[in-house]
Amino acid sequence: MKPLYSGGIIQNSEFNSGLMGWSTYRNIKASVSRSPSGNKFAVVHGAGGSLSSSGNFLPSHSVHQRLQMQSDTHYSLSAWLQVSSGTAHVKAVVKTPNGERVVAGTVSAQSGCWSMLKGGMTGYSSGPAEIYFESDAAVDIWVDSVSLQPFSFHEWDAHTRRSGDKTRRRTVRLVAKGADDKPMAHANVSIDLLRLGFPFGNTMTMEILNLPTYEKWFTSRFTHATFENEMKWYSTEWSQNQENYDVADRMLKLAQKHGIKVRGHNVFWDDQNSQMRWVKPLGLDQLKAAMQKRLKNVVSCYAGKLIHWDVVNENLHFNFFETKLGPSASAQIYNQVGQIDKTAVLFMNEFNVLEQPGDPNAVPSKYIAKMNQIRSYPGNGGLKMGVGLESHFSTPNIPYMRSTLDTLAKLKLPMWLTEVDVAKNPNQVKYLEQVLREGYAHPNVDGIIMWAAWHAKGCSVMCLTDNNFKNLPVGDLVDKLIAEWKTHRIVATTDENGAVLLDLPLGEYKFTVRHPSLHGDAVDLITVDSSASSSESQHTIRVKA
Repeated sequence: MKPLYSGGIIQNSEFNSGLMGWSTYRNIKASVSRSPSGNKFAVVHGAGGSLSSSGNFLPSHSVHQRLQMQSDTHYSLSAWLQVSSGTAHVKAVVKTPNGERVVAGTVSAQSGCWSMLKGGMTGYSSGPAEIYFESDAAVDIWVDSVSLQPFSFHEWDAHTRRSGDKTRRRTVRLVAKGADDKPMAHANVSIDLLRLGFPFGNTMTMEILNLPTYEKWFTSRFTHATFENEMKWYSTEWSQNQENYDVADRMLKLAQKHGIKVRGHNVFWDDQNSQMRWVKPLGLDQLKAAMQKRLKNVVSCYAGKLIHWDVVNENLHFNFFETKLGPSASAQIYNQVGQIDKTAVLFMNEFNVLEQPGDPNAVPSKYIAKMNQIRSYPGNGGLKMGVGLESHFSTPNIPYMRSTLDTLAKLKLPMWLTEVDVAKNPNQVKYLEQVLREGYAHPNVDGIIMWAAWHAKGCSVMCLTDNNFKNLPVGDLVDKLIAEWKTHRIVATTDENGAVLLDLPLGEYKFTVRHPSLHGDAVDLITVDSSASSSESQHTIRVKA
């Protein structure tokens, strides 16, 4: 494909002028090849993959280009890559003006076909920089259609807000008519938002059961929840054959009382260190029996009561069950969960997919490959699957986050940010706002859950409140965003045609119409959802005189 943004600030991005603008490192040979269709691309031969004289491994390198970077600028990166043999992880690397080496994206490149790498990074200083691609495998790297497009912070933020408004709001035309079906001119309309349409939630802990102040704080803000630990295997069966779902049951009942929807977290966790002491030494048959019991009991207990299940948590990074049961273990577990609970969406929940471009386990292309492996398992074709992105950030790479969301959107599955937090640092509030705004604005993100569970003895990473449930700065930010996302006109007057145009966030509404011709108020309940077109939709309120 043609390079995005016509290559941006990259010279000769399609290599139609040979290697003009590009260079190679010492002892590396490069040339430009032409495909049978006439497409030109760079090929870097014998680029590395060996040991240096000091015994360090030398990565394979591509051509590189020097460029000028600007401070306070986001850079969107893309390129098409191929390798000479097999499959290899190829990284896009930017050497910044201050000498920092930033991984801006990674893709599992293959021989015989082109793979698109999308990524990005943020420039915090101005001056000469360099971009190149490298792989730890001993392969020749083919490069084509490279693009690096700068956006000022103002440009990026403005686009994020426009996208958020387009994605999460609709223009609704309300028409009030009397019993005679004639328009009711100059009627007063009150608009009450009952429930925000965009799912926004937080992690809930068992402390909420005994603290009314915690309950009030949580339920007045969030429409969705994930139980931090209370549904996990080690919480419900710490000792073998001694199952107890009482705490999770009571938490679910509390959530249901307030209309809060709950994600199931989780059926299994693939991390070796998260297994109970009695599970680790089990033989194959014993492990299978214990897993079958766990799966059947927990999923049956909550089938139809949860909107999601995190089925085999973090199985890009961990493989406890695959090591014991074979490479198709995860796919089989999804199959069985889907047979018992046919309503919940089954999520593949993983960390570092959005957070760390350099994590080889969480490359977006590897996430997609794992998802496709699970979906292609016999009997899994009809499963309702979902993309779960944990989103545990330190310093977020916002351009990379957006590009990864774009890449994963090609799966055409529900996509949620499932465990959002930002490590404590002087920019924690700013960074959290960037992450939440980016997720909210992306048209393919269907919901966000914070990982900010309150604990009396201190939070895991990020606290929204103190122990008196008074907001900390990150809590104030969350409240600010919720209020902003709920902002709408609360009163209006119909025109001569009985109509009024309203710009409304997606959600559930109560509309109250008052008019001298009415003996009382006319009330109608309306859901404004994303199924309506992004252009104007119309709802007619018919009232009796």
